[in-house]
Amino acid sequence: MALIECPVCKKRMSSKATRCPSCNISVGEESESAARINSIQKSTQLQTHSFLALTLFIAGVVIWFWGGEVAEGKQALVGAVCFVFGFAGYLITRVRIVLHKRKS
Repeated sequence: MALIECPVCKKRMSSKATRCPSCNISVGEESESAARINSIQKSTQLQTHSFLALTLFIAGVVIWFWGGEVAEGKQALVGAVCFVFGFAGYLITRVRIVLHKRKS
């Protein structure tokens, strides 16, 4: 007997159990479809994070060059912060997407 992870609630349960004691879902065909649904939800969440990071990156560039000249003062600071966090967030999220696809 081994401990496995429930595909729905992610709690540990016995490999010989027919139902999860936490969420009461039956193990078998339903658990495969639940695992697939969880994988799709995770992919959608990662794509949303990627989109938000890219939007932040673009906002930083727009703020930095607003008015046709390079920004100064607070505008430069806000633009640079948005640019850096957006770029770093986008790269990190893309790596997470690749790792999630390899896992699936």
